[in-house]
Amino acid sequence: MSQQVEQFFDNLWNDYIKLTPSAAKVHQVLGQGREIINDHVAFRTFDIAPVRLETLAQHFIAMGYKPCGDYEFEAKRLVAKHFEHADPQLPKIFISELMVEEFSPALQNIVKRLVAQIDPAAVQQPEFLYSGKHWQISSSDYELLLAESEYAAWMAAFGFRANHFTVNVNELPDYESLEHVNQTLKTAGFRLNSSGGEIKGSPDVYLEQSSTMADHSPVLFSDMEKVIPSCFYEFAKRYEVAPNKLYTGFVAASADKIFESTDTRALADQDN
Repeated sequence: MSQQVEQFFDNLWNDYIKLTPSAAKVHQVLGQGREIINDHVAFRTFDIAPVRLETLAQHFIAMGYKPCGDYEFEAKRLVAKHFEHADPQLPKIFISELMVEEFSPALQNIVKRLVAQIDPAAVQQPEFLYSGKHWQISSSDYELLLAESEYAAWMAAFGFRANHFTVNVNELPDYESLEHVNQTLKTAGFRLNSSGGEIKGSPDVYLEQSSTMADHSPVLFSDMEKVIPSCFYEFAKRYEVAPNKLYTGFVAASADKIFESTDTRALADQDN
């Protein structure tokens, strides 16, 4: 791993942990002071220039990543790609984008107004991927977005940064199963995303995933401050598709439920 790439992921992690302080506690609980390997890092964006998925992906391609899989999420009106590096110690990258024109004119107008405030030159720098939001937005516009798309509302509030990191359970000492990881986290007081079950996927699809519910962070809107769900931590256990060859892709049906780790409506459903 080059020093430049290592520095990028360090900066990305440091930005993420400001919004997700529970991630440091996860490391203490699961790692016991040892290094934790990340399976993948996920990013969100809009399908509007200059921040389309393909544009953001160029930063990772420049680091040596290659595109490996395409995904669709019809209900949430998203598409996504994942990217892998030849160095297995580097996390996979998962980038999704919202298909803005499939939403109401009101949502489209807000999102286009936000993206118009971005300096296209800033997008060309790798640090754009942990630069946060480049706009002002009112709390009422945030709520309007939230009513239609939690994804759009999250982007409007937090901008460009890692939506989540993911612990590679296969590389986690002392844990043979994702169930064991989940139980340890719950015992330590973490709240897990139970949408679709605490474990999404199965050995039959070669991937099991679980996640914490998002931390809550104060966000300064143009008219007020609100405390809202920010980022979460995911856990992935992969299975062999051939002897000594682990599955490296993603399962759309599982990822669809993982997205709900930042959804206040999902939180409400779990409370009922």
